[in-house]
Formats: sequence, structure tokens, C-alpha cells
Amino acid sequence: MKIFLLIITLINVLLLNACATVSNRSATVQEAELLKDRRPHNIIASDTDIETDAYEELNDDKDIKQYCHINVNAYNGAVLLTGEAPTEELKTKIIAVVQVISNVKRVHDHIEIADPSDPTSQSNDKAITKRTKKALTQIKSMHDFDPNTIKVITENSVVYLMGLVQRDEGKVVINVTKLQPGIKQIITVFEYLD
Repeated sequence: MKIFLLIITLINVLLLNACATVSNRSATVQEAELLKDRRPHNIIASDTDIETDAYEELNDDKDIKQYCHINVNAYNGAVLLTGEAPTEELKTKIIAVVQVISNVKRVHDHIEIADPSDPTSQSNDKAITKRTKKALTQIKSMHDFDPNTIKVITENSVVYLMGLVQRDEGKVVINVTKLQPGIKQIITVFEYLD
């Protein structure tokens, strides 16, 4: 019996150490990505809060929750709204809800008046986003460029690019994005540093 308890204790210790290693590694990766972000840490936290608050507020409205498909992305206080609302009234309500959230500087409205996109379309959008992000990691022509500084959002095969960039970086990012298959349009929501 003592040997059995000893084995169970040993297994638990090993599992706890393995879990701690994984979460420490994950935290280290997140920390490294944050160091490369051009936004101050308090702005990154504020952007996360904006997105969380927006989703909570929008989900509290039964009509928005039931009839709309909305994505909220915040970057440096600018909010990009994409997705679909079946009526102009619901679209207006969504924008009004987001505009009054703390620390929102401006809202970029790209909500279409339409029924929510289907799962196939949403899956296609995820694939386009993944391909675009991977393509951005291949940019080697700019020495200090970090692809993690670009936020890529895709809705109905339209790619939105957000970030704090130099103008020459923005041009290269747009040109690389144009080469990706399945994209109908590219819309930039960049803030230029120069």
C-alpha cells in the first residue's frame, strides 16, 4: 500500500511539474510577443478590455446575439467592427454600444447589412487569415519588421490589416497580402508612425 501511495505521489509531482513547465513556456512566448508589440503594455491591456467589454455588452442584447454575427478587434484604441447585421437599426445599435466603451478612440464600421455568414464562409476566412499571417512571417526584406505587429482579420474574404507601421512596412505587408489566394479585397486600418 505504501509503495502504491508513493507511486501516485510521484506521478502527481511529475504531472504538476510538467504543467508548470508548459504554462511557463506559454507565458514566456506571450511575454516575448508583448515585447515586440509597438503598443505600450497599458494600451495592449486596454485593447483587450475594449474587446471583452464590447462582446459582453453586445451579447447582453438579445436581438444582436440572436440575429447578428459581429467581430470586434481593438488596436491602439481603434475598434474594427466586421460581420453582418440583418437590419440598419441593429447595425446602428451595435456601433452605438461600442462607441461608448471606455478608451475607444474611434470605430471603423465594416458591418454588412446581411444575414450572418455561414460556417463554411467563416472557416474559409480563418484559412485566409492563417495563410496571410504565415506569409507575413516570410518577409525578410525589412530588417526590423516583426509580423506580430500586424493584426490580420478576415470577414467574407475581405482582409483587414491593423497595426502601428512605418509607411514602407505597410506597403510591403499589403503587397504580400495581395499574393494570398481567395482574397476579395484588402482594407488597411493602419496607424502610420512616419
